[in-house]
Amino acid sequence: MPSNKSVSDAPITQFVNCRILRDHRLEREDLWVRDGKILNPEKLFFDEQGFADRKVDCGNKIIAPGFIDVQINGGYGIDFSQATDDITGGVAQVAKRILEHGVTSFCPTLVTSPPDIYHQVIPQLKVKEGGADGAGVLGLHLEGPFISEEKRGAHPPRFLRSFSKGGVADLFETYGQLENVAMVTLAPELPNSGPAICELARRGIAVSLGHSMADLSQAEEAVLNGASFITHLFNAMLPFHHRDPGIVGLLTSDRVPAGRTVYYGMIADSIHTHPAALRIAHRAHPAGLVLVTDAVPAMGLPAGRHTMGQQEIHIQGLHAYVAGTKTLCGSIATMDMCVRHFKQASGCTVEEALEAASLHPAQLLGISHRKGTLECGTDADFVILDNSLTVLETYIAGELVWRK
Repeated sequence: MPSNKSVSDAPITQFVNCRILRDHRLEREDLWVRDGKILNPEKLFFDEQGFADRKVDCGNKIIAPGFIDVQINGGYGIDFSQATDDITGGVAQVAKRILEHGVTSFCPTLVTSPPDIYHQVIPQLKVKEGGADGAGVLGLHLEGPFISEEKRGAHPPRFLRSFSKGGVADLFETYGQLENVAMVTLAPELPNSGPAICELARRGIAVSLGHSMADLSQAEEAVLNGASFITHLFNAMLPFHHRDPGIVGLLTSDRVPAGRTVYYGMIADSIHTHPAALRIAHRAHPAGLVLVTDAVPAMGLPAGRHTMGQQEIHIQGLHAYVAGTKTLCGSIATMDMCVRHFKQASGCTVEEALEAASLHPAQLLGISHRKGTLECGTDADFVILDNSLTVLETYIAGELVWRK
């Protein structure tokens, strides 16, 4: 049979002696990679005689898609919400450091800020593929300033805004532009939020509901307008009530159109969400759960006082507070820590824990045709883990970018 090698002369790497997460199951099979993509082994065998240029013995470890963090405010002293002289350099530092936690792609998150900060930062943080220099940037997550004052959490009240100009005009006046933006968190009960949600969704930007006093009908209306995510479920929203469950009710709403999934972020750091609340959410709507770190710039730094955006924060143990208060402001958790805690607290399967950090965020952002899975033809971004879900190696485009 003639070889089809002319299609590509790039070397083929075969990862053997491993369990691959594919189709919601850990399957004992090999992973084939070429040109930064996952290869179809059947086509390879029949068309190209099944030869690998290099074999990697994984020692019976787990191979899972690389983790995707859609809400991370910074880390290691870098604050994405500060307009420094080297914004891109700061993001690159964090991108490099989070490889050790299995993160291969992320959305740098800006908390509520004055317009001049958005106008300076947004144009500079461009979407880029990951590699040896760090995890890929999927686009910015703008958390605020169109949020509820009552549920602002750690967001500075003086910079909150309303949709006073009808919605769409407010977006551009505040942010300056929407290029490089992957997600916007807003409160759907704000007057004129509907046109803003429709415009963002029309542009392929995920709209998330959060820091909000919305009741269930307002949340459902936002979903009908195109919203698809809930920012850190249970935190900074009305608590569940049996007569009006609020935004939490979206997990089982019968007004969500058929074929659409409402996703929701969970900070599984053992602080933001009680294990029982994690279990309730997961059992009610497992396909929508997205693990996020909501990590603050003090992630990876010692306890003490630090900053985030326009606020001073205080790190005490694993808690991050607005300085002088007991208001939580993000976490100092890492994604691999969240995956392990989620599995332990919820009692879910290994597969479910790993997909909550990979497949589900990719589906939320509409990129699961290339990220978040190990299906043939997708980007070869993956992690190798042991049975305790400790990350041992991280790969981007089939290349080893971090090893424990």
